[in-house]
Amino acid sequence: MPDIVDTAVNAGSFSTLVAAVKAAGLVDTLKGAGPFTVFAPTDEAFAKLPDGTVDALLKDIPKLKKILTYHVVSGKVMAADVVKLKSATTVEGSDVKIDASNGVKVNDSTVTTPDVATDNGVIHIIDTVLLPA
Repeated sequence: MPDIVDTAVNAGSFSTLVAAVKAAGLVDTLKGAGPFTVFAPTDEAFAKLPDGTVDALLKDIPKLKKILTYHVVSGKVMAADVVKLKSATTVEGSDVKIDASNGVKVNDSTVTTPDVATDNGVIHIIDTVLLPA
């Protein structure tokens, strides 16, 4: 089974996320043993950001790393476990809010596809990029 990075590459709908992970130097981390839970924004999610945001982030690596690690939680947290949570602490250090009252929302983002299994964790596909406070 492919790891988180290869799963994202093979899916074809995460080219912006993969480019950002590469630019931030996080490929080796996300190919590591883990396990990791990644809330993965699609290319469409990145497209919702204001014009120029992605290009600016690709030039500001510390900020890019902060945003990307805000999408990652240590451990393999499957949807059945996510729905029992009110929040989760990210690798970035701050918490994301989880609301499972009507589907699953992480902050203001909706999980569109849960439980994409990888050999070093799980990906939950989301429709909006998560931005730390």
